[in-house]
Amino acid sequence: MIQPPKSTSELLQRCEQIAGYSLAELAEIADITLAKDLRRNKGWVGQLIEWHLGATAGSKPEQDFKDLGIELKTIPIDQYGKVLETTFVCSAPILNTHHMTWENSNVRNKISRVLWVPVQGERNIALGERIVGSGFLWSANETQAALLKADWNEIMEKVALGKIESITARDGQVIQLRPKAANGRCLTDAFGEDGSIIKVRPRGFYLKKSFTQSIINQQFDL
Repeated sequence: MIQPPKSTSELLQRCEQIAGYSLAELAEIADITLAKDLRRNKGWVGQLIEWHLGATAGSKPEQDFKDLGIELKTIPIDQYGKVLETTFVCSAPILNTHHMTWENSNVRNKISRVLWVPVQGERNIALGERIVGSGFLWSANETQAALLKADWNEIMEKVALGKIESITARDGQVIQLRPKAANGRCLTDAFGEDGSIIKVRPRGFYLKKSFTQSIINQQFDL
């Protein structure tokens, strides 16, 4: 494994070093087997970039570069800079939410400072031939931070009131709550509207494409 970067400038330098390489070239350098497709290996691109940049968190509920306070997010785009997918932030707490606030939430912790690494994502381009773009650091401005907080509060209020099953991907302006599980047989406990415990699919927080598109547009003057 590559050692974690000691500074933000070292991290950005590593981003410059991998920009322009194909995923196949980066996999060969890392001695990592190229995934056959992303349907069965959804996190493979992110794991490959993590290896090259020296990220340490893996699946832990902490930032990828904990000592720097930075989270890594790869983002698939097409040749015109169009964002192709929503961005997973973290798993959502479903029970024992009464002490949670936006300020101490894992969503806020995860996206307080993000290193975005664009990657070609068109499905008509073979996975190994897709090129890694120029990474950049981002933090929410005042307007973005207010939208994120408002969405989180609205969604978590519904969860606390036992209305989790009524939440759809259309809720929220910039954040959405969606099922996050390998299949429908994965279930967890949640409160129902009458206060009883019900079984639901685990949920995850995602950033909507329109929100991440605005970040890409701002960075690259699109």
